[in-house]
Amino acid sequence: MRYEPIKDKLSMIVGENASKRRMLYSILGIIFLREWHVKRGLRRLFRQKGIKDVLDAGSGFGQYSYYIARKSRSRIVGVDINQVEVDKCNAFAKRMNLGNLSFGSADLEKLDFDDKFDLIVSVDVMEHIKDDIAVFKNFYRALRNGGKVLISTPSNFGGSDVHDEEEHSFIEEHFREGYSAEEITAKMKSANLRVERIQYTYGKIGGWYWNLAIKVPVKMLDKNFSLIVLLPFYYLISLPFALLFMLVDYLFPPKKGSGLLVIAEKL
Repeated sequence: MRYEPIKDKLSMIVGENASKRRMLYSILGIIFLREWHVKRGLRRLFRQKGIKDVLDAGSGFGQYSYYIARKSRSRIVGVDINQVEVDKCNAFAKRMNLGNLSFGSADLEKLDFDDKFDLIVSVDVMEHIKDDIAVFKNFYRALRNGGKVLISTPSNFGGSDVHDEEEHSFIEEHFREGYSAEEITAKMKSANLRVERIQYTYGKIGGWYWNLAIKVPVKMLDKNFSLIVLLPFYYLISLPFALLFMLVDYLFPPKKGSGLLVIAEKL
């Protein structure tokens, strides 16, 4: 199935309304296990001093940029290939009086920054990109010495809902099903980025959450988007179980899982 049309419809509903966008961010922060892991990774990084400039590479709805802008004094630039979403995020940042937050349109394979950022965040992006090594090299060039990059992406251990060679990605827009820890480490090393922490997410119990809280609703919306009116009733029943599964995955990181959280440093 295609995920982007669903995102586009959600974006149309939210528009540039600040209250609706904040509500969207809150909902995503609750029901997406990925956000739990990414935000914990960000909190760990920001305990270190010296993060003045941040790039959100593939900012999408802008929820991670907004989170960092509210939680720190850093300057954040969010870039995305979707100009419509970039414009909406800029309008939202202006309405929220966030002078340290801005957005721009960019293709990560052609990213053109030099020694500008202390941290690059890239969530659910690398699986969509063909020339990932070029992007890693662009990240290297964009980072200052000692700068860090945080990446969240599917693993090849059930990532994108692929469990054997006969299956294909649940999300059609994915260029690759996922990475092994060894593959992404080697590719980042080829770009002079040293992996200092790598963690699997979405283990067996996290997979239960994924099917219950994300896959079923997304397939329902893909079939008929007007069924969105039923989602509050669906989550009223399913969310308590999903939250329990999420908590287990969050507190007890699995040895293998369908997601990867990677933190690397510019050598």
